[in-house]
Amino acid sequence: MLPSFLKRGLLQLRQITIIIPRQIQSNAVCCAAVKKTSAAGGVMGLGKGKKKVGKVSTMEKKEIPVETDPEKLINYVCGSNIYLTGEDIKLKDDSEYPDWLWTLNTGAPPRLESLDPNTKQYWLRVRAAGMKRNNRLKSLRRF
Repeated sequence: MLPSFLKRGLLQLRQITIIIPRQIQSNAVCCAAVKKTSAAGGVMGLGKGKKKVGKVSTMEKKEIPVETDPEKLINYVCGSNIYLTGEDIKLKDDSEYPDWLWTLNTGAPPRLESLDPNTKQYWLRVRAAGMKRNNRLKSLRRF
């Protein structure tokens, strides 16, 4: 089925030659061009690309030193110093940290059924679960 604006133009052409709409429709599809782009965003085939010379060497893994001194593991936060100079942060007594620190949930998040429906946290979790479900269903669809 052709759009109305195309039909009007074809009426004038039919007086001169006989045109079958199916041929016009198939020709329009055949004339469509596809623009291929590279990962960098440029059009492929235009300009010079990088030339590959020889084999690419594999990088060697660096061994990170692991702290084994038990006294240092108990008294310091190992790995907290990211600079070349200085030392790791020293741990303080439990009484010097705020009380809310010890009430933080470090395990699995609470189940959706156990949350109160009148809270913002509940509805954020419902929304996230719905988006995950929709994305999973869209990925299963055929084109």
